[in-house]
Amino acid sequence: MEPRILRLRRALKARKPEFIRYGWWRRPSFKNQWAWRKPKGNDNKMRLMVKGYPAVVKVGYRGPAKVRGLHSTGMQPVVVSNPRELETLDPKKHLVYIAGSVGIRKRLQIMSKARELGLKVANEVGA
Repeated sequence: MEPRILRLRRALKARKPEFIRYGWWRRPSFKNQWAWRKPKGNDNKMRLMVKGYPAVVKVGYRGPAKVRGLHSTGMQPVVVSNPRELETLDPKKHLVYIAGSVGIRKRLQIMSKARELGLKVANEVGA
């Protein structure tokens, strides 16, 4: 892909705020649950975008459309769960992720087949 747009995405991401869950600082049950949840309360200060409260996710924070969903190297990530799925992939375009549900024996088969085809595996065993 275009390295210029990838650099632009990296620069935009540096300025983007960290979107955190409302009330994580207040409720002990949220301490380890920082995952984004939309604030929906009637008087919620974050929903009302009051100064001093965390930023709310909005469409304006999106990255460039040409590189949206791509890996930072510019390759398209593909989740693979068996060796046959590697045959349709292009080594210059695709980056392979082995599915988490795959066992060690099949994982090793996928890795050896990927090496044969010249594909990069992002989550290799021992990597």
